[in-house]
Amino acid sequence: NCETGVTPTPCGQCTACREIDEGRFVDLIEVDAASRTKVDDTRELLDNVQYAPARGRYKVYLIDEVHMLSTHSFNALLKTLEEPPPHVKFLLATTDPQKLPVTVLSRCLQFNLKRFPPGMIFQRLSEIATAENIEFEPEALRLVARAAEGSMRDALSLLDQVIAFGGAKLTAEDTRTMLGTLDRAQVFAIVEALAGRDARAVLAAVEQLDERAPEYREVLGELAAVLQKIALLQAVPDLKLDEAEDVETLKRLADALTPEDVQLYYQIAIVGRRDLELAPDARGGFEMTLLRMLWFGMVQPDAAASGSPSAPPQARPRPTPVSTAGSTPASSAGPAPVSSTGSAPAPSAAPPPATAGADNDWAKILPQLNLQGAVNLLASHCTLIGKQGARVQLALEADAEPFRRPALEEKLAQALSAYYGESIRLDITIAQASLDTPARQQRAAAEARQEHAREAIERDPNVIAMRETFGATVRPESVKPAD
Repeated sequence: NCETGVTPTPCGQCTACREIDEGRFVDLIEVDAASRTKVDDTRELLDNVQYAPARGRYKVYLIDEVHMLSTHSFNALLKTLEEPPPHVKFLLATTDPQKLPVTVLSRCLQFNLKRFPPGMIFQRLSEIATAENIEFEPEALRLVARAAEGSMRDALSLLDQVIAFGGAKLTAEDTRTMLGTLDRAQVFAIVEALAGRDARAVLAAVEQLDERAPEYREVLGELAAVLQKIALLQAVPDLKLDEAEDVETLKRLADALTPEDVQLYYQIAIVGRRDLELAPDARGGFEMTLLRMLWFGMVQPDAAASGSPSAPPQARPRPTPVSTAGSTPASSAGPAPVSSTGSAPAPSAAPPPATAGADNDWAKILPQLNLQGAVNLLASHCTLIGKQGARVQLALEADAEPFRRPALEEKLAQALSAYYGESIRLDITIAQASLDTPARQQRAAAEARQEHAREAIERDPNVIAMRETFGATVRPESVKPAD
């Protein structure tokens, strides 16, 4: 109905555009189907369809939440929708199109509107609050933006409720209370405790969380949402997230966790959320879900590369008192002579013999560094080239280059400094050739155990008898090593 003509972009300046914006255009009739569901209301509306528009080019009927109409109301609409007068346009808005009868859908053009991203909703709410001279904490509006789930109208309704609830200033605390949502800092605390393999910190976080009597199913949903954002940052480190997200905290957690840990935790979270109602009590089920993440995750750092069941001792965080002064000289006596006596003028000529000996040393050194998570994953794909003074040279497999991050290298250098008893400068180079890394050794050992288990099954008399008697076959994926 713009006076400049029918275009995808109305001018917004003419009389018709301004009246539509202000909600007083006589030829735009808005109908709330949620409150006018009866067939009599629909017939009253249709009786006025025949009259020409008073001001505009078309008379527009906007029926909101149209899926709420009764079956008789839809039947009354069918004839008019099939052959509408040339001066009438119907806009049927719904959040649940599956509830509309097929006979109505077949007579309409469907346009699926995408959801607003939380960042855009946050920006719009900030503009509105500023224009209305309302003081607010940015976190309060971020909570509203996330709770709106992509709907700008719902966001504005929630903002009105928060203003009525909080009074002069919108605070994050009041907003959480009104929305019944969780403080994301508490979810971050749980993820940090899981990353540190600290069962005591996990249970302490649950205890603090329980003071607010939360809905634990929603907590697991929020935990899964945080893990999903972490997984995105691990897959694409320079990914631009919404303004409504705490990006710095998410990046720090992405560095602290391995991708395998994140995938495992996410799966356990959504399964735990599904099965929570089967637990004797909600808190107990929530704690068991977190402990399942903790204990299964302890296998991940080393098993990620090899699938080895013997990984837990190396991944267990309790020996964090790191290497003692007594063990440092004894351990460093091995690697130091290799690099110092290995001809310094031509280090590139020495790799074949030096790396062969250094590989064994690195496999022995690695467990004593007490590394966890992504740092351990990075170190397990390296070999020790040599140590010259305070400089340690490592070679990294080319396939493992995505694990290389400055934060992880710094943590590895700190662990080596504690091991050698001096400040270590770490130098990591990418090797194009295949390396005999601890990860590769563990993988080979796991494959050997698997092959041994398969051969043992094939030789088992009971298996042979069942194969000969019943024609049974062994499913290879079901064979697992006993130890």
